[in-house]
Amino acid sequence: MKNKRRAFLQQTSGLLGLTGLLSLAENEALAESLKSLPAKAGKPYIVFVTGDHEYSGEQTLPLIAAELEKNYGMRTRVLKAAPDQNAEKNIPGLEALREADLAVFFLRWRQLPPDQLQYIDEYLKSGKPVMGFRTTTHAFNFPQGDTSEVWNAFGERAFGTPPGWGKAGHTHYGHKSTTDVTVIPEAAKHPILTGVAPSFHAASWLYRVRPEYPPKDATLLLMGKSVNPDKPAIDNPVAWTWTNKANAKVFFTTLGHPEDFQDESLQRLTINAIHWLLGKPVPKRWKGKIAINVPYRGIVKS
Repeated sequence: MKNKRRAFLQQTSGLLGLTGLLSLAENEALAESLKSLPAKAGKPYIVFVTGDHEYSGEQTLPLIAAELEKNYGMRTRVLKAAPDQNAEKNIPGLEALREADLAVFFLRWRQLPPDQLQYIDEYLKSGKPVMGFRTTTHAFNFPQGDTSEVWNAFGERAFGTPPGWGKAGHTHYGHKSTTDVTVIPEAAKHPILTGVAPSFHAASWLYRVRPEYPPKDATLLLMGKSVNPDKPAIDNPVAWTWTNKANAKVFFTTLGHPEDFQDESLQRLTINAIHWLLGKPVPKRWKGKIAINVPYRGIVKS
C-alpha cells in the first residue's frame, strides 16, 4: 500500500513539475485532469440519524455501527436527538451527511429547524443510497401551514412509504400484536436475504402500508402477517428495495422494535442491506450474532 501511495505521489509530482513549462490554458486543463485521477479507496462512511421516541434506535443502531467498524471495514457515525430521544427539534451533527456514502434513518415525528433539514435535503438530492427503519415512515410531524410541512411526506420521498402516519390508510394492528415474517419466494435469491431464515418472528406490530405502498416498481423482500391483531388484518410487506426519484438505491423495513434486533435474521438483513446499498458484495462469512439486548422502552417522558 505504501509503495502504491509513493508511486502515485511521484506521478503527480512529476506532472505538477511540468506546469512551469505550460501555458495558463494548459495548466488549467492539467488541473482538471488531475481531479479525475482515481482517489485512494477509503472505508465507506455510514451516518446513522436517530431520534424516534419509542424504539430506542439511538441504542440499537450504535451496536450495528460498532459491528460494521469491527468486522466489516466501515467507518460510522451515529447522530442522536439532543438532549434525548424526545427532543424533536435538534439532531446535532447533520453536516456529516455531506461526507456520507450511506445515510440510515430511524426517526419519528421530528420538527427540525430549516438549517438542519437542509443537510438532509442535500443528501437526498445527491442520489446517494438511503436506508430506513420503522417509524421513519412518519419521520416528521410539522403542523399544518408550517413552512416545513412538506417534510411530513419524507418517507414517501425517500423510501416509498405512505406519506406520514395515517396517510393512505397507514396504521398498525395493536401493541399486543406481533408479526410472523416470511421471505417472499420470488425474492429468495436476492443478496440482501443471504443467511436470512425463510421465516422468523418479530416483536414489531405489523405496519399497514398497502394497498398503495410501496411503489409498484419496488422489489418486495419480506412479507409480514399480524399475530393477535386488534382489527381485521391483511398481510403487508415489511422490507423492500426501490430506486427513488433522485435515482438513489433504497432499502426500507417497517421492522425495528428493539427486540427485533436480537434476532439473527434481522441482524443479517441489516448488515447485508448496508453492503448492497454501498455496491459491495454481501459478506461471504457471517461474523456471528451481534449482542443486542436493548429492552423495549416505549414512549416515556424525559
